[in-house]
Amino acid sequence: MRLLARLLALFVLSVAAACSDKAPAPPEQGGPALWRVQRGGLDGWLFGTIHVLPKGVAWQTGAITDAMGKADRLVLEAADLQDEQKTLMLFEKMGRSAGLLPLENRVPPDERAALDKALGDGGTSSQQLSGYESWAAAMLLSAAAQQSLHVSQEEGVEPVLIAAFKAKGKPIGGLETVERQFGAFDTLPEAAQRRLLVQTVHEAKDMKGLYDRILDAWVKGDMEAIAKEDQRGEQPDPMVEEAILVARNRDWVKAVEALSGHAFIAVGAGHLTGRENLIALLQARGFTVTRVQ
Repeated sequence: MRLLARLLALFVLSVAAACSDKAPAPPEQGGPALWRVQRGGLDGWLFGTIHVLPKGVAWQTGAITDAMGKADRLVLEAADLQDEQKTLMLFEKMGRSAGLLPLENRVPPDERAALDKALGDGGTSSQQLSGYESWAAAMLLSAAAQQSLHVSQEEGVEPVLIAAFKAKGKPIGGLETVERQFGAFDTLPEAAQRRLLVQTVHEAKDMKGLYDRILDAWVKGDMEAIAKEDQRGEQPDPMVEEAILVARNRDWVKAVEALSGHAFIAVGAGHLTGRENLIALLQARGFTVTRVQ
């Protein structure tokens, strides 16, 4: 499974930059995946997002804008993620520790050359990242590697959704908090964090190819292609997958169960494929989940 394929750009922080590279528009019959979610007092929508985009991706199809118009609230993974100051403050608080080993000493000797290359290609260094715990260093290394993609969180889906719902005076909530998201990584044992760091180094080699495939599949609503990324490359540490994907999906189901009305729920598309994905978990809890785009 390509774990970072499912969490690509989960936290971009402030390192990615936008540019005007040409980007694909949705096909005439297609567009990003959208589902209707119904049970009891909830009759809403579930939208699979991509958190960072280049400029010019026209993803707002008629079905999506219609659902946004009918929705009475927006529910994101974490409503406070768009508070950059708070996010960075929490990241620094949770991601830094004193007395850490140099970053190169946290990977096997035969991985150190690849780590050095990934750091250099990303415009950073071991010295800059060694003050961060291994999970945080992995996240920053991934974000640094994304600079070559010319993407930005500001161009991503969530800011557009937030602006649209704010303009209509509709409430915006979250399935969890940013602290919970960081905590999923921060509570991993050090050995698991180091394996995540090594996998990040490996995937940095083909970050552009990985992102291009995900973007192409996402804009077409091709969830099968996104799921196939799970089969590429090395298998993730089961403890990492459990903590940062599966356990959070289980928590989100509980949060969805507490919703009523016509919520527009937007989460990363990677949470909608794979083992114990959010759709499967909702269906197991008696929700009717119907693909509408």
